[in-house]
Amino acid sequence: MTQLKVKIKKGDEVIMLAGKDRGKKGKVLKVIRKNGRVVVDGLNLIKKNRRPKRQGEKGEIISMPRAVDISNVALFCAGCNKGVRVGYRLSGDQKVRICRKCQENI
Repeated sequence: MTQLKVKIKKGDEVIMLAGKDRGKKGKVLKVIRKNGRVVVDGLNLIKKNRRPKRQGEKGEIISMPRAVDISNVALFCAGCNKGVRVGYRLSGDQKVRICRKCQENI
């Protein structure tokens, strides 16, 4: 399986395009390039039953974010105030990501 060219990086603010959290924003915690998936903080949460680790401790139900396909998120541009596609521009000798709509640096 080949790795995908991913334009979204860890720490980016993204907006969900599909699913139960459509329209919500969150920060990318992890990018899984092999599968083309991202984990977004506070979105696509699942409930998990955690067993007690020590005697006398109680088990609990925790919510944790689950990976979502990268096609279901878009990078959020503060200038446009919406999810946008990513472009690239050479600034000197550096490659900089830009918003395709307003041409601002992301």
